[in-house]
Amino acid sequence: MGYGELKIRSYNAQIHRAGVEDLERRCEVGPAERVVLFTDTLGDPICRIRNSPMYKMLVAELRGELVGVIQGSIKIATVHKRTKDLAKLGYVLGLRIAPLYRRRGIGMKLVRELEEWFIANDVDYAYMATEKDNEASVNLFVKKLGYVEFRTPAILVRPVNFRTLRVSSKIEMAKLKTEDAEYLYRRFMSTSAEFFPDDIGNILRNKLSLGTWVAYSRGEPWKELISEGRVPNSWAMLSVWNSGELFKVRLEKAPLPCLIYAKMSRLIDKIFPCFQLPAIPDFFQPFGFYFIYGVYHEGPLSGKLVRSLCQFVHNMATKTKDCKAIVTEVGGDDTLRLHIPHWDSLSCPEDLWCIKSLKSEENTGSYELPKTPPPPASLFVDPREV
Repeated sequence: MGYGELKIRSYNAQIHRAGVEDLERRCEVGPAERVVLFTDTLGDPICRIRNSPMYKMLVAELRGELVGVIQGSIKIATVHKRTKDLAKLGYVLGLRIAPLYRRRGIGMKLVRELEEWFIANDVDYAYMATEKDNEASVNLFVKKLGYVEFRTPAILVRPVNFRTLRVSSKIEMAKLKTEDAEYLYRRFMSTSAEFFPDDIGNILRNKLSLGTWVAYSRGEPWKELISEGRVPNSWAMLSVWNSGELFKVRLEKAPLPCLIYAKMSRLIDKIFPCFQLPAIPDFFQPFGFYFIYGVYHEGPLSGKLVRSLCQFVHNMATKTKDCKAIVTEVGGDDTLRLHIPHWDSLSCPEDLWCIKSLKSEENTGSYELPKTPPPPASLFVDPREV
């Protein structure tokens, strides 16, 4: 299809909101053979990027009809080359094309227009995330637009069944002040985690960030140690982001065994609560979720501490009717996935991140990125990009 009839414009809430919301309702997300996920943006189509330092939404119109949309955000974060360096990163997300207008080059045109905005703002690298088995997305970004497959993190999901979990009495937890959390993140993750955001303080201070907690063995003098710039031999920390305040999601379909188990587990739990059967919440109605980010751990007992923190977050979620899942994302080779409680049937073992240099190879060493040695265990997933 020629681009003569197609017009790409910046999103205008007064003009485009209804059209974008309708397009979002018609576009499914996720591997169709397993599950279809729909998003309700609660009247704010730009909600997923609104908390980023810089952001932009573009819409595609064909003969007056809104047929496509894309979003992008810009931040400064670490990249893993020969050394840890700060780079300006552009994140591509929310590409939606109306079903009747797919495979006509509209998606490619939207991505290229967004990349021009990145370039105008001196962005070093553009990157995006998609399901590894999303052939249409992989073909567009990798085969046509020159992106390189970069990392394959795992998305871990655990349902909230509204029954509190027991946390070991041998473990203590403390909620950190924002300035203490920022200090610890900058000290321990800024030099060890890929894509660590330079404005971590803004994330922690955002109203959607519910707080940062640390866990350590009972009896450890945490306050005294941290005041001296030290930490226990084993400790862990994480932060929680309330994604349900931004948008809701719902499942449209799921495998038959999952449907049967969901209905039966809720019925048995209602009639025989003493069985303590883990019940799947009703994911077929709009729901919110908590996103765990910034997970860090050190020491021989730290795996147990991470698990206890996740149990604490689950218990916190049981106090809200809207939160029906706990979600986090970790590096593909990260041992953290062994300690974070999740259901394999609801999780995605291999998400796919792709990256592209927007500057010359001489200036950025762009081709070093995919060729670097195996990535460090720690991967920082920005909650503003979920």
